[in-house]
Amino acid sequence: MEHKAPLVEFLGLTFNLSDMLMITITSLIVFIIAVAATRSLQLRPTGMQNFMEWVFDFVRGIINSTMDWQTGGRFLTLGVTLIMYVFVANMLGLPFSVHVNGELWWKSPTADATVTLTLAVMVVALTHYYGVKMKGASEYLRDYTRPVAWLFPLKIIEEFANTLTLGLRLFGNIYAGEILLGLLASLGTHYGVLGAVGAAVPMMVWQAFSIFVGSIQAFIFTMLTMVYMAHKVSHDH
Repeated sequence: MEHKAPLVEFLGLTFNLSDMLMITITSLIVFIIAVAATRSLQLRPTGMQNFMEWVFDFVRGIINSTMDWQTGGRFLTLGVTLIMYVFVANMLGLPFSVHVNGELWWKSPTADATVTLTLAVMVVALTHYYGVKMKGASEYLRDYTRPVAWLFPLKIIEEFANTLTLGLRLFGNIYAGEILLGLLASLGTHYGVLGAVGAAVPMMVWQAFSIFVGSIQAFIFTMLTMVYMAHKVSHDH
């Protein structure tokens, strides 16, 4: 069950080759889906175009539930990118994992806290950027002292807490799911045919549940991103 990550050092920095590989694959899959769904647009959508329009409508609903469309419409592309990217990343490690010489190469990239926390930091940084851009620096900074000035330290703590919870929630759910799938798969390798037969049904059930969890986590990550964004850019927050 314990497998090392394939690490290399370059210019004093340590790189996880597995994370780099899976992030690249996830990006390529999302890119291919987007291109395939939009390369021949029709007035009456079918197939992939219909799916992509459903995704856009779904994310539009998320945005409308957190802020007015005039403010939040500009974040539609961000929301669609996030929900598709996180969903695909969550699914990659479910069918199988690949181990080479005791090193884990194929997995869900979101099963690594480094990846999910990096996503969270990027999202929170974007909320600050748009907050300053849309409100102005002085008005944006005043929000940290509203409704009373002594809340300023608590709001600073909240920024760090939001970043940690956004990243660790996603990591914890996906990592736990892959650990259990690994334990079930190990029954077949350690206990022969009987172990494989006994683990088959629980594994299928858990994989189905993991698809559900992965979908919900993609939704939650996107929803929280829009909630945090609304708190930064909306004048009524």
